[in-house]
Amino acid sequence: MSRQPASRARPKGRPTRKKKPSIVDRILARIPLSHVALRRIATWAVVLIALGGVYVAGAVTGVNASVGNALAEQIGKAGFRVEQIEVRGVKRMDVTTVYAVALDQKSRAMPLVDLNLVRDRLLQYGWVQDAHVSRRLPDTLLIRIVERTPAAVWQDRGTLSLIDRDGVYLEPVSANAMPDLPLVIGPGADRQEPAYQTLMVAAPALKPKVRAATWVGNRRWDLLFDSGETLSLPEGEDEAAKALKLFAEKDGTDKLLGNGYIKFDLRDPTRMVVRKPDPATRAPSPKPTATGKPETTKSDRAPTRDTV
Repeated sequence: MSRQPASRARPKGRPTRKKKPSIVDRILARIPLSHVALRRIATWAVVLIALGGVYVAGAVTGVNASVGNALAEQIGKAGFRVEQIEVRGVKRMDVTTVYAVALDQKSRAMPLVDLNLVRDRLLQYGWVQDAHVSRRLPDTLLIRIVERTPAAVWQDRGTLSLIDRDGVYLEPVSANAMPDLPLVIGPGADRQEPAYQTLMVAAPALKPKVRAATWVGNRRWDLLFDSGETLSLPEGEDEAAKALKLFAEKDGTDKLLGNGYIKFDLRDPTRMVVRKPDPATRAPSPKPTATGKPETTKSDRAPTRDTV
């Protein structure tokens, strides 16, 4: 009886040889993105290339751009469509206005959203000094707003408005909720706000003491101080700055403000005319008349004037 060779049993526990990952797999493993994100990026790259090819072909052959628009709409249906608006930098502006501008599009497909148009529309609002609009794939528009800074309150014909240092209108202001900002008064005073800011640089110590500044006759400034005095400045930016600096120096040495004066006139920069109230201008006590009504009298004496 012949013996047949027994089949050799496979050794137990011997590991199977694993297939080495390809170079592409190793590169992708090093990229700090999820497979889902990588798939979306790859899809976006492909559709952009395809869209670019369509537009190039249209430009060469004269094919209507509706083909490209149709492809862009398909991209939107694939998930690349504006579904969220992320707004940053808004502190005082109404954020719903930003949303309304961003969503006012013919199509919300990402390739068809006009970023420049959104920015241009936002720049039409007073609060917006600058705006940056970008896409964040797959479905978000990111809008960064740079707001203007309020610098003064402008009063004209009984209306109060908030303006920035360039005189740009921001929003109306209620008289019951006046912010702690300089008050500029008169027609055209808003356009003179940059000049007013420059003027106050000449005498920074006086700036916190100024309650209001009136633009007179579209030519010059009258300053009203917290202590109640008025300072009339001459015409011309340089002349007004020199006069204000001179007044600040005199106030520093002679303490003009809060010393009983009512007006300082420096419209002629070579001399300062000072006015102070005359006690004799007080109206006498009313005397009864035959009708029983008090008799009113008027004083024709003006406040005293001194030239310094």
